[in-house]
Amino acid sequence: MPRWRIPTCASAALAAAGLLLSGCANPSVGSANDDPTKPVTLKFWHGWATPGEVKAVNDSIDRFEKLHPNIKVKATGNVSDETINQALRAGGDKAPDVVSSFTTNNVGQYCDSGMWANLDPFMKKTGLDKKKTFPKTLLDYTSYRGSQCALPLLADAYGMYYNKDAYKEAGIERPPRTMSEFKKVAEKLTVRSGKDSYKRVGFMPNFRFYQNSPDRLFAQWGPQYFDAKGDARLADEPKTYKFFKTADQLADAQGGYDDLERFRLTFGDEMSSQNAFLTGKVAMHLDGEWRGLMLDDAKAKFDWGVAPLPVPDDQADTYGRGFITGTVAGIAHSSKHQNAAWELVRFLTADTDQVVKFANAIHNVPSTFAALKSPKLDADPTFRTFFDILRNKHSKALPPSVNGGAYVVSLQDFSYSVEAGRVGDLRKGLKKLDDQIDADTLQSKS
Repeated sequence: MPRWRIPTCASAALAAAGLLLSGCANPSVGSANDDPTKPVTLKFWHGWATPGEVKAVNDSIDRFEKLHPNIKVKATGNVSDETINQALRAGGDKAPDVVSSFTTNNVGQYCDSGMWANLDPFMKKTGLDKKKTFPKTLLDYTSYRGSQCALPLLADAYGMYYNKDAYKEAGIERPPRTMSEFKKVAEKLTVRSGKDSYKRVGFMPNFRFYQNSPDRLFAQWGPQYFDAKGDARLADEPKTYKFFKTADQLADAQGGYDDLERFRLTFGDEMSSQNAFLTGKVAMHLDGEWRGLMLDDAKAKFDWGVAPLPVPDDQADTYGRGFITGTVAGIAHSSKHQNAAWELVRFLTADTDQVVKFANAIHNVPSTFAALKSPKLDADPTFRTFFDILRNKHSKALPPSVNGGAYVVSLQDFSYSVEAGRVGDLRKGLKKLDDQIDADTLQSKS
């Protein structure tokens, strides 16, 4: 189960504890003066909820407690970012010591607000070299303006699943590597059914389709969302125009947005047995590493493979890149046991054996250089394709912002209008989008 699908509702236990507060309170001040060798109980809040994932988390805690018998960890799962943030604003003894989040978009808020402690002093004190431990892309999305307030706790990489049987039927020898190849292959794989419907499309480019959020596709161009001052610059980014043009061309090559959108509305739920890729309605599909395990569990009736998503023709040397995101972990600013909390964070994020076991257990991409090279990792070649995407120096994550993921939602809404042909002047529309993002950023600072 991909982690972004975890429910965002708070548990009844947290509500009963009086931690679902509205507005901002005066948080208690934490402390890094504790002795991590003394007996202590840490509260760890995380978002994993399915039985297999919760078991993997609890197994991780058991391993940690064996190494640190003086530290007990009380874990609470299925906790949303909203609940964590409310608890950290309130502070007090009921707030967590260690926190994790599936939403890298919010790291800018965590760091800028100081709700998550800067981890650089802890790394310096214990000799952890973050640049030698974690890939740069992961460090980028766990920090903001010099504050490393989080560390990566497994990653998600996005690639392209493709139907090998459909390729063979269409006489296609290998996955496309550039966008021009992508359009040709998508058109060749598309099979019509009547005048305005399909038996199968090569690639569904519409942004509302499953994982096709525009920011994930846009990553193949390597865009710069913000300037040095933090102001949105999508209207001044030449790659933005190339991205929308390519998306439009992909749609046109397969019959146009309207026909594709009607076909998309016939698809089953993404996480069900009626998934459009699983049922053969889509031959190429953008998705994360978890999909392979789900295809195996569903006993897909066709042969399938994984490759990186194609890149723009003028950036052919970046082929192998992809969109990167993942879970992050940090220390609550209000914790009075920050040195002990650091021991848990360091174990979960940087202990090679732990990272490998956790990655294998929940089928996510390991987040350290050492774990990526471990012979104990799942040897499935389709799974390992995502390791290469993560390691690719051109792979991109969304840049942190103090407005959290608001700018991503704004981009999504704008992109829906663009693909439907409701934006007459793209540059003018992008200028308004930049203004909206900047206004949201300013409001988040007030």
